[in-house]
Amino acid sequence: MDNNHINYIEFKANNIQRVKQFYTSVFHWKFIDYGDAYVAFENSGLQGGFTLSEEKIVNGALIVLYHTNLEKIKDEVINNGGKVTQEIFEFPGGKRFHFLDTEGNELAIWSDQ
Repeated sequence: MDNNHINYIEFKANNIQRVKQFYTSVFHWKFIDYGDAYVAFENSGLQGGFTLSEEKIVNGALIVLYHTNLEKIKDEVINNGGKVTQEIFEFPGGKRFHFLDTEGNELAIWSDQ
C-alpha cells in the first residue's frame, strides 16, 4: 500500500442488512460481516464498508487514506490546519483516526502497522 493514497471508502447505514441486500442485488457486491455494526464490501472497484449509524444520513461517505505512521501524519494534519475529530483507535486489522480538513470535510487515515 502507498502512503497518502485513497485506500478505502466507508459509508453510514441505518440498516446493515437492508444496505447489503441493495448492493448485492443491484451491483453484485460481496460482503464480510464484522459484528452487527460493520460490514466490509468487495468486488466494487475499491474496498470499503458500511458502518451502522442512528444519525440521519446526509452525506454518509468517509474517505479513508492509508499511512504507515499514524502519529507522524496526524501531526502533519494538525500542523497544516486540520482538526482531529476522533483520536487514534484500534479496529480489526489496524488503527485509524478521523479529521476535518480546512474546509470541514471529514476523512480518516488508517494503518495496519
